[in-house]
Amino acid sequence: MPAPVLLVSDHVDGSVHALTVPDGAVVGNLTGRHLSEHSGFLALPGGRVACVDDRRGELLVLDPFAEKLVERAVPVAVPAEHLACDPSGRRLAVTTGLGENTEPWSDLLTVLDLVTGETARVRTRVGEPGVTVLGGDDPLVVLRHREPGELAVHRFADLLAAPPGCPPVTPHAVLPLPDDGHGDVQVPGTEDVFAATGEGVHRARRKGDVLVNEAVVPWGSPARGWYLRLDTRRPALWSTLRGGDPDPLRWPEWTNQAWQHDLETGRTLHTELGPGLVFRLALARHHTAFTRIHPDGDELVLLGTDGTVRRLPLPAMEGAPRRGGTPWEGVQRRAVAASPGSDWIAVSRGGHGEVHLVDAETGHEVTRLRPGTPLHHGGHMTLRSRDDGADGDPVGR
Repeated sequence: MPAPVLLVSDHVDGSVHALTVPDGAVVGNLTGRHLSEHSGFLALPGGRVACVDDRRGELLVLDPFAEKLVERAVPVAVPAEHLACDPSGRRLAVTTGLGENTEPWSDLLTVLDLVTGETARVRTRVGEPGVTVLGGDDPLVVLRHREPGELAVHRFADLLAAPPGCPPVTPHAVLPLPDDGHGDVQVPGTEDVFAATGEGVHRARRKGDVLVNEAVVPWGSPARGWYLRLDTRRPALWSTLRGGDPDPLRWPEWTNQAWQHDLETGRTLHTELGPGLVFRLALARHHTAFTRIHPDGDELVLLGTDGTVRRLPLPAMEGAPRRGGTPWEGVQRRAVAASPGSDWIAVSRGGHGEVHLVDAETGHEVTRLRPGTPLHHGGHMTLRSRDDGADGDPVGR
């Protein structure tokens, strides 16, 4: 069985590196490719990955286990905001967002069929829409809009059949949603869609060619999640709940909890992660990984499926967020990656061009990979095994 492959993107420098884990052997390189960090990597069947080059305006299908890394390149509208596919990995949708702008300005949505090669661009609503793609005989594209909040339902076939010229389209159906939605999940096999809001996680179920409301899943905390992820190892949702004064200058005081909701039992678990900046997470075989950035010291937090919590201190980053500044503008950050088919955890050290490779079973760093670029802003990463089941989550991360 081939070794897992870590894809490391330096979206500022414009490079992508494919390294085998744990030895760090280079199996592929791309230059002049500025991948969208926001839309992230989308796991496809067979260990493949989809992502968007924001500078060239192309969706890339990468196969890190093939002789040629780039399997396909398809023109799409940019800047890419969110990326998703149907459970088969055949039909994809790419929404557009802010990019390097202070306000949303683009209303373009791209849909494509990887089997037929068909693609279309349409106009929807200016904003930063999230997206999920429901499969079946009549696939649906569900856009999660904000201000006003709604889940807008479009038939995939109608979008794909749109004439040239990026015509405006009207949703086939609309379901109201709070204005502050941020974070999307689809659960294959159930045709359930989830959206994170301040009220909790809103759940909608497909009924024919529309969506109907289900009960809201509460956060169970005064804090809320801004990120939502499906656990492909078991039917569960994960998020990080951020609490405290929302002023970005107060970020060292933000509280953080890991939030896990079991979709079979309805049970919700909270685990304290500590103060500072915690955002995205990664799912390994038996652990869920979080990085926590704080002026008093950074760490990798590993939550085991057996309830254990391990904390691994991480070397400081020059240019890291500091007290009195925000955690977003002009600072270095960390990316974290894992595969549900292995025990490896990869954590980047932004600005230093280093990736810490940790064995989740022992909680120890095994080696440090140096792909050859600074990894500005922490870069972005994904770890794939050939048949790790990561494609069970059909939303880009």
